[in-house]
Amino acid sequence: QVQLVESGGGQIQPGGSLRLSCAASGRSFGLDAMGWFRQAPGKEREFVAGVSFKDSVYYSDSVRGRFSISRDHAKNIQNLQMNDLKPEDTAVYFCVTRRGVPQTSASLWDYWGQGTQVTVSS
Repeated sequence: QVQLVESGGGQIQPGGSLRLSCAASGRSFGLDAMGWFRQAPGKEREFVAGVSFKDSVYYSDSVRGRFSISRDHAKNIQNLQMNDLKPEDTAVYFCVTRRGVPQTSASLWDYWGQGTQVTVSS
């Protein structure tokens, strides 16, 4: 059974940095895309970043230049380095995976983690 476990969330002041990690288990992820979505209160889930099995990376316009996604194929771990955080980045962040290339639509991802809270506030 596929399991995704996020870690690294917390509360940070504007301008600060956080690093989220996601450990995947339960099958081989060699042909999978991995990625991150987020959901703020009262809003729909929003694509943040994705990385293909060939390490091509994709970002939403709102985080490009501030966030960086990476993955360790040998350990089945992906990371999201978040710099210059803003109050509007406050959300629950979800780790996701799917066969194929990253997609911006939440409905096209196969597996989801439980989520980790990121709060950006002074």
